[in-house]
Amino acid sequence: MAEFDKNYWEDHWTLDSPEQEQRQLPVNPYLPAETTHLPPGAALDAGCGSGAEALLLAEQGWRVTAADISATALATAQARAAAAGLANRIDWVEADLSRWAPDRTWDLVVTNYAHAEIGQLPLYRRLASWVAPGGTLLIVGHLHGHHHGDHSGHDRPDSATATLNSITNLFTVPAWRIDAGYENTRTVRPGGTPVQLRDVIVRARRLS
Repeated sequence: MAEFDKNYWEDHWTLDSPEQEQRQLPVNPYLPAETTHLPPGAALDAGCGSGAEALLLAEQGWRVTAADISATALATAQARAAAAGLANRIDWVEADLSRWAPDRTWDLVVTNYAHAEIGQLPLYRRLASWVAPGGTLLIVGHLHGHHHGDHSGHDRPDSATATLNSITNLFTVPAWRIDAGYENTRTVRPGGTPVQLRDVIVRARRLS
């Protein structure tokens, strides 16, 4: 079973890693679909990786805090932001989301396939505590099922997946409202090889 600690993620983002092609993956389609209607404010990209989603948010007018446990991923992301002319709109933070204790909240908190040592649902609870009242939390994760490999030879442990119900059950009235919750299957082509992803997407609004 994978342990999603700093060593795991540094290995994941190392230049000679088999996952290097992930640096070239486009922004996941759920981010623009679920956030373009929101007025730009302060956003946190929790587990930002190589920065694709953070850059998109900055382009949309958000002031972004982008946090990741991997210094290697952050270096790649910072270089991409500088090349795109967005360096002044993004603050980069090297942080373990399992332990990080920011002293602020954000209008939008997004997480895209982030994994932490504490498991998915405890991670999502932590992210929820960083959403300002009236703000939005967008979770994009790997859907749990009987077969949750990605068809490229990499199986995901149960701790790296979640069901739609298990996530939405975290966000109940009167404190939260679920604005979107669904499952989707899509195909990406890292390095030109088709890979099928089974995704779970939840957008919730914090009411109090």
